[in-house]
This record gives sequence, structure tokens and C-alpha cells, in this order.
Amino acid sequence: MIQSFFVKGVLPGLNEMIAAAKRGRRGYQPYALMKREAEMVILAAIRHARLMPMTGPVVLLCTWHEKNKRRDPSNIRAGIKFIEDALQTAGILKNDGWDTILKHGDAYA
Repeated sequence: MIQSFFVKGVLPGLNEMIAAAKRGRRGYQPYALMKREAEMVILAAIRHARLMPMTGPVVLLCTWHEKNKRRDPSNIRAGIKFIEDALQTAGILKNDGWDTILKHGDAYA
């Protein structure tokens, strides 16, 4: 079964994730806040698309759209972690382990 959804906006890249993780101290965790905000946007897109739960191994294909192409592809694709986590939270995937995610594919526009 093929399903798709579109996330509006820009997901944090690897550089932003690392910087947020380094800033956290004394109970303030910028990375956790960043993840929660990204997950809310992704969950809204998943609900809007009315995705159905998937069983068995899946292939995740992402087309990353960058307005000005200032971020490099490996930085951009780090957002897949937030997408996988949101798919689990929504009950679409049981987990993001080897038994569930067969492979990833990326395209850049």
C-alpha cells in the first residue's frame, strides 16, 4: 500500500539538532522542545492525510524541498528522525527499528 503526506514548513536540520542538544542544561532541553514542535507539525500532516497503520517492513521515501538550497542534503535529511517518531506516535508504525524500516530513499527538489 502506498501512502503519502506533505509537511509544510522546514524541519530542523542536523546542525540545528546538534546545537540544540548542546545548549540544554538544568532541566532546559532545547532539543526536546524542537522535537516536540516538529512532531506537532508532522502529526497534523499525518492526520490531514488520514494515513492507515502499516504492518511489516516499510520503505520511507522522502522528497526534501529546499527554497534556497543553502543546507546540504545530509543536514536536511536528519529530519527523517522526527518523521519516524511522529509516525510511531500516530500509530502508523510500530517502531523505527530494523524490523519495521526496510530502507530509506531520498530525493531533493
